[in-house]
Amino acid sequence: MSNYKINQVALQLYTLRDHCKTLPNFISTLHKVRAIGYQAVQVSGVGNDVTYPEVRKALDDAGLICCATHESSELILKNPGEVSERLHILGCKDTAYPYPAKVDFTDEKTVRKFAGDLDASGAVLAKNGHVLSYHNHAIEFLRFGNATVLDFIYGATNPAYLKAELDTYWVQYGGGDPVAWCEKLSGRMPCLHLKDYAFTAEDKPAFSEIGSGNLDWHRILPAAHRSGCQWLIVEQDTCPGDPFVSIRKSFEYLKSMMNS
Repeated sequence: MSNYKINQVALQLYTLRDHCKTLPNFISTLHKVRAIGYQAVQVSGVGNDVTYPEVRKALDDAGLICCATHESSELILKNPGEVSERLHILGCKDTAYPYPAKVDFTDEKTVRKFAGDLDASGAVLAKNGHVLSYHNHAIEFLRFGNATVLDFIYGATNPAYLKAELDTYWVQYGGGDPVAWCEKLSGRMPCLHLKDYAFTAEDKPAFSEIGSGNLDWHRILPAAHRSGCQWLIVEQDTCPGDPFVSIRKSFEYLKSMMNS
């Protein structure tokens, strides 16, 4: 079914953030992730006391590569050069702006400045051989002119300087169509956050393991592949129980799709 290979499936470590707070826990977690079958991770949610050289050594020792990172929103906008230095340590090309902290999307002037700031930081990263992507949540689906804030961000920035790390759950939550957005971002989406969208008996949406929710992965993954997306990054903000059980379930589902 899928044109992807299993080595293109990565794990967003934010899912296991409670197990990455100290260096010993982080090392143990990486080995568990590799044992499940993941060959790559996105570095995020790691304890502040764990240095980037330590992260790189732990990844190498576990047989994992870093496909992307999340750096702080403030650092990306104020010191993109330092972000490049961190990526260089990890042997990683991609990072993503994680969350629009303190950005008022109801104010046109603020939104325009925000897009300009992202463009400027992306230019610095690109000059250093790195890639800045934007990780969306649902707030970007506020109306902005004739479209949404997310449409404006990508329309107002240079595709060479700002790529996309689309998040399937938040697109759905915001009222968008993950397939349509994969198509819209063709050639501009190196990474895709795979996050399933379930619904509960309490009439509320919920994060879910891949294949356990309502998103149509048999349409989403081919659309992502057609767009040129390289990395499928599994993420689950909250898990119903042991997160290692959840990430295994997601991995096994994707592996079955790739073998079918």
